[in-house]
Amino acid sequence: MSKSLFRKKSLEAIARDAEQGIDDGHGGKGLRRVLSVRDLTFMGIAAVVGAGIFSTIGTAASNGGPGISLLFVLTAVTCGFSALCYAEFASRVPISGSAYTYAYVSFGEIIAWIIGWALILEYAIGNIVVAISWSSYFNHLLEAGGIHLPGWLTIDPDTARVAYETTQQQLSSGVAMTPNMQSVITAYETAPVIAGHRIFVNFPAFIIIVLITWLTYVGIKESKKGANFMVIFKIAVVLFVIVFGFIYAKPSYWSPFLPNGFEGVLKGVSAVFYAYIGFDAISTTAEECKDPKRDLPRGMIYSLVICTVLYILVALALTGMVHYSELNVNDPLAYVFERVGQEWISYIIAVSAVVATTSVLLVFALGQPRIWMSMSRDGLLPKAFARVHPRYQTPHFSTVVTGFLVAIPSLFMQSSLMTDLTSIGTLFAFVLVSGGVLMLPRLDNAGRSGFKLPYVNGRFIVPVLYALFLYLFIDRIQADLTNPAASLQEALFLVYVLLAGVITVLTVVKRYSLIPVLGMLCCAYLLIEIPAVSWEWFFVWMAIGLVIYFSYGYWKSRLAPKL
Repeated sequence: MSKSLFRKKSLEAIARDAEQGIDDGHGGKGLRRVLSVRDLTFMGIAAVVGAGIFSTIGTAASNGGPGISLLFVLTAVTCGFSALCYAEFASRVPISGSAYTYAYVSFGEIIAWIIGWALILEYAIGNIVVAISWSSYFNHLLEAGGIHLPGWLTIDPDTARVAYETTQQQLSSGVAMTPNMQSVITAYETAPVIAGHRIFVNFPAFIIIVLITWLTYVGIKESKKGANFMVIFKIAVVLFVIVFGFIYAKPSYWSPFLPNGFEGVLKGVSAVFYAYIGFDAISTTAEECKDPKRDLPRGMIYSLVICTVLYILVALALTGMVHYSELNVNDPLAYVFERVGQEWISYIIAVSAVVATTSVLLVFALGQPRIWMSMSRDGLLPKAFARVHPRYQTPHFSTVVTGFLVAIPSLFMQSSLMTDLTSIGTLFAFVLVSGGVLMLPRLDNAGRSGFKLPYVNGRFIVPVLYALFLYLFIDRIQADLTNPAASLQEALFLVYVLLAGVITVLTVVKRYSLIPVLGMLCCAYLLIEIPAVSWEWFFVWMAIGLVIYFSYGYWKSRLAPKL
């Protein structure tokens, strides 16, 4: 059974499918090839420049000060290692499925299933977070225009309850009533009651998911046009913010550059990494690219470079306009312009935030159905997931299912419960894709066209980096080893130290290429820094996925022995 769990798809069969097109078995004509390198670059920017630059950048800057710009560089380099590995795979495996398909080629079926299941956390579950964020920005715009939706239609039940209880405690302690506290009380006490329970739903989040699902259902061409328009608009606004930001900046706010040391900068790791999530989503559109071997690698790398430059400039503009300690707010871009007396610019930023998060929703809504379509083609999911609409040439059933799974939870869920799970799913994919590249040379030694990952022998560099890591973290390692009641977080760190040691030894023995090894090690470290409670939910999620695989996919796989 162990051999059948790791059965692999061949590069030859994948290349043949890519050239000839794949029959979905339901009369579908296959997907429409309409995406150019410009479209892919725009889609990458559409996925990356979203809630991160409009919200989480403030939290990171409040800890690290102007030095947070260095963290954007470091995170971009980490993501860049993975991006280069994605580019290598996209060139060799030009077919829908992203990291799922790549893992199928390099590691085998069970690992492919695990990564495909994890990617649901990045695309489908991640879109719940973005939809809730979109709803918040949209409600602010409505209120600025004098339109006020009932409070119970704009918030989830848990957030409403906690806000109401907190407000009551503040009033009991003698705090004076504020307009915000009054709105919390009004929303809670005017909410409809059914069977003794007050009803709260995030209706705007639900509606935007329905609209995005419809757009992705009717066609990639329409989705491409929508994404391109939104990217042009939000880049224009970001450049506008950068220019005006440097006009109002005070150089004195940039000194000291590292007010809390590098430790303060590192506190923003999770917030900054979240700002980069999404550039890999364009790899799911391989079958809709005009020239996937050439254009997919370029699109991923171009979008990552452009977004990094924009992030660095925005971080410097923000920390130059106000003191870094003031930036721990939900809407830092709007806040800094209000502080310098330019409220009209903050309104433009609010509009841009709505557009930016809409484009993220669009790209993620494109990604998830195409992964399910690939899994269905391989027999791991029912055939319905692979159906391509005869008119729109989109995976319509998968698109509708994705929309349903995102829209319903967005009515009731808290975004904080989903953000870390999204990061785990993404980083998990990055680690496996980076490791998978190391398997490819043994699978395909023939000459080929397309992007080729530069080879740098890591046998000397990686041991030095590992030794430096041990030196810097020796106190933490000793403390965790001697702690008889080590927590899950501490156990994960020790597991990382062990695995990093194993990878270092293998790199020396097998002369692994430096870039994919650094991709694995850097992304794995970011993984273990995610709170332990999110890991517990991740293990539950994986257990559910394995139950589905062994009850259906293992037996129905196209690679399963025919009885």
